[in-house]
Amino acid sequence: MNNTRRLVCSMLTATLTLVAAGTAFAQRPDLNGTFTNMSLTGLSRPEGVEPLVVNADLAQQIADGTPIAGLDPGELDASETETEDGAPPAGSIDFGLRGYNSFWTDPGSQLAMVMGEFRTSYVIDPPNGQIPRLAEPLYDLNRKNFGYRYLTGIGDSSGPEALPLAERCLIGFGNTAGPGMMGTLYNSTYQFVQTDDHVMISVEMAHDARIVPTFASAAEARANRRPAELEQWFGDSVGWYEGGTLIVETVNIKPLQMEQSSVPISPTGVITERFTKYSPTEIVYQFSVDDPNLYSQPWTAELSFHATDGRMYEYACHEGNYAMPGILAGARRAEREQGAN
Repeated sequence: MNNTRRLVCSMLTATLTLVAAGTAFAQRPDLNGTFTNMSLTGLSRPEGVEPLVVNADLAQQIADGTPIAGLDPGELDASETETEDGAPPAGSIDFGLRGYNSFWTDPGSQLAMVMGEFRTSYVIDPPNGQIPRLAEPLYDLNRKNFGYRYLTGIGDSSGPEALPLAERCLIGFGNTAGPGMMGTLYNSTYQFVQTDDHVMISVEMAHDARIVPTFASAAEARANRRPAELEQWFGDSVGWYEGGTLIVETVNIKPLQMEQSSVPISPTGVITERFTKYSPTEIVYQFSVDDPNLYSQPWTAELSFHATDGRMYEYACHEGNYAMPGILAGARRAEREQGAN
């Protein structure tokens, strides 16, 4: 009789274990696939636009008036300079804009669509769609703005480290790989590969890849962080699943990346991302930023990744990066000529 009871108890325990495992598996979203987050929506809400959600007509009106790569609508197709006309004058404010090859520009043609709604900003909290930056930050990120260099072609060329990260092909520009992953002018395609204990996100822009280990709980994930000395591109990310959502928490992002990131945090800041499978073709993506050193309150952005039949293309940034050696060679030649005079 005792053996029978033990057998029944053992079978019941095994059944409950399988049911629990099946429930956990059912709650884990299937994120595998190729997606895009291209849109004309920006992180913050444009000036003069109040609602987060707009109808199709207003969404198209806003999209039609959205500048792309610094050029107003209608100017982009005419942005390339005809060869017989010569290049814009070196150092002119439109040198970079007019020299950019608009053939590659592909940010999309409409505002971000999230759960069937057109969105005017990625920021959803605060409700005004603005990032709540502190007027006087408590931490100096040593922020660098390369906008003037892009526009004019004039900038520090003393060595490779003086050039922007994207120009050096270290990481993609525009925060495409995050944390806080957003589309940009082109190559806004992502491949998600999900295993039992990892999620890999391959980013088409500049060959970036995020590899996030996943654990049974938040406590276990946080207990398995890397040593703080290992400052990495895209930070130290760990993940776990809750109620059908993949949660990824990131700390300790490489300070050099934060100098140019559109979602900066200080060394003690935290970025929490949430990936929820809203439909077979849509992943709703949220990221929340909590850093009292830089912001007056935590803030949250939301956008979607939409499934695409398009393929991911090799970016081959280093292989095609003729700009950096050309810039540095030209600067050294200028130095020699100046020294000879």
